[in-house]
Amino acid sequence: MKLLASCIVGIVLAIMAAMYPGFSISTRAAPVDSQKATVVLVHGAFAESASWNGVIDKLQDQGYPVVAAANPLRSLKGDAGYVASVLKNIKGPIVLVGHSYGGAVISNAATGNANVRALVYVAAFAPLPGESAQALSGRFPGSTLGQALTPPVPLPGGGNDLYIQQDRFPAQFAADVRPAEARLMAATQRPIAEGALAEPAGEAAWKTIPSWFIFGSLDKNIPPAAQAFMAKRAGAKRTVEVKGASHVVMTSHPAEVARLIQEAATATAR
Repeated sequence: MKLLASCIVGIVLAIMAAMYPGFSISTRAAPVDSQKATVVLVHGAFAESASWNGVIDKLQDQGYPVVAAANPLRSLKGDAGYVASVLKNIKGPIVLVGHSYGGAVISNAATGNANVRALVYVAAFAPLPGESAQALSGRFPGSTLGQALTPPVPLPGGGNDLYIQQDRFPAQFAADVRPAEARLMAATQRPIAEGALAEPAGEAAWKTIPSWFIFGSLDKNIPPAAQAFMAKRAGAKRTVEVKGASHVVMTSHPAEVARLIQEAATATAR
């Protein structure tokens, strides 16, 4: 009976691994290496921390301590302040990673923190002071996000929340993610306050901290041309364009994203 039970568990785990790229069937994690930088992951709009699961699995297997911060998605200044408070409680070197709107957040949050050794932008905004995510996205053609949004949801204190229509979410946001997982992401998406996308950015930490960029060639939220432009402007150490990848490249291609984060950590180790 024990043998039969073990076989059944093995089959279930194999099926889960096949269905969900971020699912791990590893029964042990590598011990955390205290000499390695802590990787802090910041999700963007219409996502949440679980979107990093596949990347976290890869990094933990290599002994990296990882923190997936819960981005409030309320205002750029407020969100950056929250992430900055998370960073202040981490000892030692940090590699700070942002996805989408989370890129604008990390650009502001890292300012003045000497422990942040590298910035990694994953299909993300890297604004100059005074620029907004909304303006940067509209600077180049190709984004279809506006057409995929639901009508704005009014907030009690004023302003609106924005969501992506669930039936359009997979094609708009996660076209290269398995359909079952994309539907889960659509149902669990976290809204962003409309004003946050139009809010001018503060100081740009990428001016003084080395940066790395990775994005998908079929991103429908932030035009790939805009991301290549921001990477070049920031003087990125390396820019990776993943052919055929959607906006959630960290979910569909966790190995590639994890490798770039490890590269940034290794290159900036002291």
